[in-house]
Amino acid sequence: MELDAEAFERLVVDELDELPDDMVEGLENVVFVVEDRPEDGSLDLLGLYEGVSLTERDRYGFGEMPDRIVLYREPLLAIADTEDDLREEIHVTLVHEIAHFYGIDDDRLHELGWA
Repeated sequence: MELDAEAFERLVVDELDELPDDMVEGLENVVFVVEDRPEDGSLDLLGLYEGVSLTERDRYGFGEMPDRIVLYREPLLAIADTEDDLREEIHVTLVHEIAHFYGIDDDRLHELGWA
């Protein structure tokens, strides 16, 4: 599937808007970023949480750099056949990375069906 960066970012915003309020209301000092591919150039990674999860934070105050949730456009496009597939993959990736912000690890996400 092919989709330019601007259209892809619109889908990401749409899917963020679809997430439950209680999931996104606690996101403080987090930015969402779309990049074409991970640094290693692979198509294996769909998203990444960069930061310190809530369960690991000592204290959080003024001047902290924001945590980042990155979605990788090309890997997500590579696994989607249709726009509906792409929306679903974006949704799942957002939930997965937001869960890391809240301190939920991959094992627990797998148990819950989000990994």
